[in-house]
Amino acid sequence: MFSAPSSISIVAQIGETAGKVWHVLNEKGPLSMAKLVKAVGLPRDMVMHAVGWLAREDKVWIQDEARCRMIYLKQ
Repeated sequence: MFSAPSSISIVAQIGETAGKVWHVLNEKGPLSMAKLVKAVGLPRDMVMHAVGWLAREDKVWIQDEARCRMIYLKQ
C-alpha cells in the first residue's frame, strides 16, 4: 500500500510554483523560459511543470521564437 510522505506533495509544490510563476509574469511581463527560471529561483523542471499547469488552466501562452521560448501571461 502507498502512503504519502508527511511533507508537501509534488502536486502541491507544482501548484505553489505556478503561483510564483504567475506573479513573476504579472510583475515583469513576458519572459523567456531561461529568464523565468532565474526570476522564480527554483529548479528548471519545477518551473516547467508550473508553466504546464498554467497553460492547462489557460492562464499563459507559450511562443517559440528564433532563439528562445517566450512565456506570456494571458490578461
